[in-house]
Amino acid sequence: MAEKKLWKGNEALAEGALRAGCRFFAGYPITPQNEVPEYMSWRLPQVGGAFIQSESEVSAINMVYAASATGVRSMTSSSSPGISLKQEGLSYCAGADLPLLIANVMRGGPGLGNIAGAQGDYFQSTRGGGHGDYRLFVMAPNGVNEMANFPQKCYEVAYKYRIPSMILADGIIGQMMEPVEFTNPEIDVTTLTKPEWAIGVNTTGRPKRIAKSYDLRDGYLEKMVNERVQRYNEIEKNEVIFEEKMMDDAEIVIVAYGTAARISTAAMKLARERGLKVGLLRPITLWPFPKARIVELSKRVKKFMVVEMSLGQMVEDVLLALNGRADVHLHARPGAGVMTADDVCKDIEKILKKGAKAYAAVK
Repeated sequence: MAEKKLWKGNEALAEGALRAGCRFFAGYPITPQNEVPEYMSWRLPQVGGAFIQSESEVSAINMVYAASATGVRSMTSSSSPGISLKQEGLSYCAGADLPLLIANVMRGGPGLGNIAGAQGDYFQSTRGGGHGDYRLFVMAPNGVNEMANFPQKCYEVAYKYRIPSMILADGIIGQMMEPVEFTNPEIDVTTLTKPEWAIGVNTTGRPKRIAKSYDLRDGYLEKMVNERVQRYNEIEKNEVIFEEKMMDDAEIVIVAYGTAARISTAAMKLARERGLKVGLLRPITLWPFPKARIVELSKRVKKFMVVEMSLGQMVEDVLLALNGRADVHLHARPGAGVMTADDVCKDIEKILKKGAKAYAAVK
């Protein structure tokens, strides 16, 4: 077993991306993700890569567009308002079928909000975020070890399906320190074969390649989008990842991700000590969402509670998956508010012992 070392979340994310083959990074400072570009600024040159602190978030995503078009494993990162500024460029990347990695270390919102950790960017991330019909592959770590090891999976999926990928973490995870073990073998970039679609590769005897997100010929854009949808369907079939705890006898299932999932795990243990049969489902891929597993669980579990550090966003996906098959409750703390395990446990008691109204009914 590899030696574990203490890492900060943002720095572990950056090092994990480098070990996964990232050789280009462009970004612009914003709290609470500043350690990512700071770390990249000195580590990337050490491994033969290129780091650019751009003049804006808009510039950064377009630089990553260009680098990714050459087949180089590329990355940018930011926090909520900065991610919003990148959305037009990110839509262009999706429209050009470019694989890349973008990290969002979320802060409170809307607007400039504050610099504390939050989960209010779920809708933006899982619905593409920018204009047009597209998706991102989105992974949500719940600790520093996953921050370190998720970049490799993100790059694998990005290149396999030619889709931008995202690591969506809240600022608490970005700033916390935990022991880390890099479990994936480090990628030797000299062994990576440039994709056949990459610009500047095998230029003799083949048509010129152009990385573009548009086609003005009648019907061709619809064809491009439908071809992309087929890949999205393959991702939904093959790439769903989730974690379950104490599900065998559960009478209520908590659905939570990131820091909210850590708190929910503690709440589940408290509830179990009080004789309440509680399980936990943690979506690791937020898109594709584990809707099939939720439907399967609803055959025997008739109460679900979504715990999230937002006004109530992931709860909509749980409601869509269940489609009336079970009651859905919500424990939400928006504006960078953080619930406690005891808060969540008290809500569970209200649901199981007092028959609290479901979220859909309350709405």
